Amino acid sequence: MSSVAPRSGSQSSIAADGYTADVAGVGATLRTLRFQGRDLVAPFDADEVRPVFRGAVLAPWPNRVVDGRYTFDGVEHELALTEPKRAHALHGLVAWTEFAVLEHEADRVVLGTTVQPQEGFPFRVEVRVEYRLDADGLHTTITGTNTGDDRAPWGTGPHPYLVAGAGSVDDWTLTLPAAEVLEVTEDRLVPTDLVPVHDEFDMRQPTSIGSRFIDHAFTGFDRDADGSAAITVTAADGHGVRVVFGEDCGWAQVHTADHVVPAYHRAALAVEPMTCAPNAFNADAFDDEVDTGLVVLEPGDAHAAAWTITAV
Repeated sequence: MSSVAPRSGSQSSIAADGYTADVAGVGATLRTLRFQGRDLVAPFDADEVRPVFRGAVLAPWPNRVVDGRYTFDGVEHELALTEPKRAHALHGLVAWTEFAVLEHEADRVVLGTTVQPQEGFPFRVEVRVEYRLDADGLHTTITGTNTGDDRAPWGTGPHPYLVAGAGSVDDWTLTLPAAEVLEVTEDRLVPTDLVPVHDEFDMRQPTSIGSRFIDHAFTGFDRDADGSAAITVTAADGHGVRVVFGEDCGWAQVHTADHVVPAYHRAALAVEPMTCAPNAFNADAFDDEVDTGLVVLEPGDAHAAAWTITAV
């Protein structure tokens, strides 16, 4: 037997109440999630380089830092541009980091790593990711703890590609109870204005996705009494998948996965609860009334965000 680790890193499997999940060490990635054998997220093989950020943990920021530049506490920082075609710093610093498995039980696994001070992000933040299954689905909690001596900017979120059932994104129905959408430039997806949902972006009632293109962040969610919001995608037979998140995630990115690779093109719907807006590290680029959700971690402080993926 080969001693070489799979390309996606160490593997941890959990199961409970009809749900199964596989978590890969690289990026603490949710590699598979199934309910009674039905895929709820787009899977990939253990010995495959994770495609298109499927299931990755995004931290210490989700989405993009425009031009890779930001100012924090009066100091200018410049990050590596990890989205070359658009010239942005994309999806944080841990998506390609091997996380250590800290705890592993039949229905639960906890992974961790530390973002070390580096050029562009001279802060030390410990990242802890818990996946837990029960009858309500897969519960994920990401906690960032500032273990350094300086204040640190922080944001996080997941990157699951949801699978409703048979067919593709074009065949599914989306319920997205958000009142506002962040408009972006067509070429580089640079945020411009936060506006009320309109036309193709108003999906507060169940709406056929069809051929519409979505790669936008939404906010202003209709929430239950406990503060939770839910985004649901269903197939023609009524089966589907739902992401439920609390007030610690004020934003969600939704993407129809338009891709040049045919196997990835509109094969699943990315639904990414986020603690902050795209480009939140540059909060001064937004109008004053926009709450970007950027968290500032004082030394020793921790911040946790959680969400649940459940079968419909």
